[in-house]
Amino acid sequence: MKSGPLLSPTGGLRIGILGGGQLGRMLGLAGIPLGFRFLFLDPAPDACAAVTGDLLEAGFDDREAALELGRQVDVATFDFENVPESSARALSELCPLYPGSNALGASQDRLVEKDLLVSLGARVPLYHEVSSRTDLLDGLERLGYPAVLKTRRFGYDGKGQAVLRDAEDLERAWQKLGDSPLILEAFVPFEAECSLIGVRARDGDTRFWPLTGNVHLDGILALSKPGGFEAGLQAAAERIMTGLMDHLDYTGVLTIEFFLHDGELLFNEFAPRVHNSGHWTIDGAETSQFENHLRAISGLPLGATGLAAPSLMFNWIGQMPPLAGAMEIPGLHWHDYGKQPRPGRKIGHATLTAPSDEALWERAERLARIAGGKFPALLGKLFSEA
Repeated sequence: MKSGPLLSPTGGLRIGILGGGQLGRMLGLAGIPLGFRFLFLDPAPDACAAVTGDLLEAGFDDREAALELGRQVDVATFDFENVPESSARALSELCPLYPGSNALGASQDRLVEKDLLVSLGARVPLYHEVSSRTDLLDGLERLGYPAVLKTRRFGYDGKGQAVLRDAEDLERAWQKLGDSPLILEAFVPFEAECSLIGVRARDGDTRFWPLTGNVHLDGILALSKPGGFEAGLQAAAERIMTGLMDHLDYTGVLTIEFFLHDGELLFNEFAPRVHNSGHWTIDGAETSQFENHLRAISGLPLGATGLAAPSLMFNWIGQMPPLAGAMEIPGLHWHDYGKQPRPGRKIGHATLTAPSDEALWERAERLARIAGGKFPALLGKLFSEA
């Protein structure tokens, strides 16, 4: 089933995507020049990906809608990992689905995810399953304060979690989160956060982009800069990802987030999809994560993943900065997702490219001043970590 391209001699592959957000939109933008056509399933009538294809408006838990999507496309994928596994399985009955529903299921439960990575030899922060308040107290006795209490499912961008520094934090967090299955994790005083994005073709060919340093604001990614990590860390991250891809019989783009602590990588979580921290690849890599994901699931050869130029990505959250001033900066690549502004919502990004790290820093300082807020301070943090 995985051998040979799905494309006919004249192309024209139709790709179904569960999800119509900005990641689906960028997949569509990457696929249109290749002659691909897209059908998105999303409950939002104004799903921003719809400008690149057709929209099937339905809930992600609508099994009949998933089957209808499968009847209309040649191959399918998804743009976020909280799609119900039942919908993914229904879709895969009618057309190839990459990555498979097993990868989706493993990524949706933080306890299952960590148990899997431990079995594959990855180092992870200490963790403890929490099904009751007694479990939580037992976990705190084992891990100590500070610790992080998280829902096992559906948390993202800092949602569904709380840092526990004392007994008062414990009570507040239990009142807020105690009705859900939980996991308690040791707090990691990391030197840096980073992510590795890789891609595996249907024939097993595997490529990796450079390890990328990330800075978050209120749990949401704010800045990403590829490169700057020593070769040993890149190799270690690639070994972990290769083991996970092999275990899942993976096809497509995969992302693993790590903490760098005492010179070693600690696994945090993985996402079986294209990822926010890889947006820089559109303008700063030889082949973007979006194009390579489409190449992988359609059976085409993968493209090179090296840096085309020093790059840095700013994530626009809640509102877009003024475009006019930013456009004066050389090497600026502006991406507006066409979404309505809303606090905490990812509505666009910008990638800066430059001929050198020194020029990149100068351009980034200019853009950080224009963007305002906490960006100047966050930028200094990113460069000090790298």
